[in-house]
Amino acid sequence: MSANVYSVSSLLVGTRYVSHSLRGEIVNAEVHPSAVWYEGCDSYIVEVKPQYGFKNQFRTVAVRKEN
Repeated sequence: MSANVYSVSSLLVGTRYVSHSLRGEIVNAEVHPSAVWYEGCDSYIVEVKPQYGFKNQFRTVAVRKEN
């Protein structure tokens, strides 16, 4: 029996991103190079293709670790 194994980065890609300043779809996600710290979370830098506009933008996303 085999199991599907996913990474957080692969699960973020294709997800809808919504904030006060940006709405769009996440097209790329990587572990944040300078590890922004939130208690109990991992940080990822995501590239967002905006719903309106032409230039992709980057945002930092915190993902909570489950124990």
